[in-house]
Amino acid sequence: MTPDLRSSPYIEIDLPGQTLSLYRPGHAAPKVYVISSALNGPGEQQDSGCTPRGRHFIRACIGGGQPVNAVFVGRRPTGEVYSDQLATQFPDRDWILTRILWLCGREWGRNRGPGVDSFRRFIYIHGTPDSEPMGTPRSHGCVRMRNRDLVDLFDLVEPGTEVLIR
Repeated sequence: MTPDLRSSPYIEIDLPGQTLSLYRPGHAAPKVYVISSALNGPGEQQDSGCTPRGRHFIRACIGGGQPVNAVFVGRRPTGEVYSDQLATQFPDRDWILTRILWLCGREWGRNRGPGVDSFRRFIYIHGTPDSEPMGTPRSHGCVRMRNRDLVDLFDLVEPGTEVLIR
C-alpha cells in the first residue's frame, strides 16, 4: 500500500463494520478505531435516531483541554466528570463525554437541508462511558467512541476535516 497523497487527514466511518478510520497524509495505513453508531441503523431523517450517511465535514471541535470523562450538555462542559455514582444519580442521561466533533452534511437533500440536516440533528462523534459496548450499534444517532480513542482522534483533526459515513 502506498501513502495517501491527500494534503489533509480525512475520516471514513464504516457502519456495518462499526469502525472509524483516520487516513493521514504520509501514512500508508489508517488509524482504525472501533465505534458504536445508531441502534436504529443508518438514516438521515430528523428525529429518526439513525446515523446519517454520506459526505460530511467536522464543523466544530469542542472540549479541547477538558479532562477525560468530562460531561457535556448542550455542547458545554457541565464541570462534572463521569463516574458510576453520577450514572446512578442520572440513569436516563445520554452521556456525551470527553470531546465532541460536530458533523455537518455536505449533500443537499440527503444530509443537509430541511428534514435531513446532520448539523441541526446534532450529530457528533463523541465519547461515551467505558461500560458501553463498542462494535455494536447502541447510540441515538451519533458515533460513539472510547474516550481515550476520541482524545487521540481529536488531536489529529480540525474543523473542515472530511468525514464519509458509509
